[in-house]
Amino acid sequence: MIDSKEGIKISIRDNLKVIEENINEALIKSGRESDTVEIIAVTKTVDIDRIKEAIDLGLNNIGENRVQELIKKYDILGKGPDYHMIGHLQSNKVKYIIDKVKLIHSLDRISLAKELNKRAKSLNIHANALIQVNVAEEETKFGLKIEEVIPFIENIVAKFENIRIKGLMTIAPFAENPEDVRWVFRSLRQLRDKIANEKYPNVDMDILSMGMTNDYKIAIEEGANMIRIGTGLFGKRNY
Repeated sequence: MIDSKEGIKISIRDNLKVIEENINEALIKSGRESDTVEIIAVTKTVDIDRIKEAIDLGLNNIGENRVQELIKKYDILGKGPDYHMIGHLQSNKVKYIIDKVKLIHSLDRISLAKELNKRAKSLNIHANALIQVNVAEEETKFGLKIEEVIPFIENIVAKFENIRIKGLMTIAPFAENPEDVRWVFRSLRQLRDKIANEKYPNVDMDILSMGMTNDYKIAIEEGANMIRIGTGLFGKRNY
């Protein structure tokens, strides 16, 4: 494919090879050689042919920011890939994706939990979700503050039996030097460890979804086992 903005040929295969090499280096550096890291291919504005190419290369996790786009791609691609809702989710859109997504990365408020539980219960399924944490407390981002997470979990456990919390997600501030946001990933890992020790019912902390194209290597060094990559795979996109 050609990156229309730069006029440079972009190879998803080559990009994936680089990403996998970087993942392995980060795992070795952090002493996690035996661990695996799942790549969520962020397919916002990516056309179907390129998504199919990514799937053919073994990338079976598709991440979408918007419900409408997720549904559109689900209707074309079907149940083959695993779909992840990685963007902010409005409660009134839950009904459209509750039976389509493997994991919701952006649970951040009780009103959303209530709707997820209601819709999951009506279908006799469990809604798998990550709690979105705004570690850096950026005004432009969604998510709970660190100190709000444990009370939030205790509220979910007490009230919503059809929700399964699978871990935590965060988006670090953009930084030219990713080392500047290492503390964000470290803080989320420390919070994960603290929650895991509490052994809440219907809660496990198996997933740390953190790290994007600019900072995923640092995130992995700090414990990430799920990363969300768009530009690094598909090249720059014009939104």
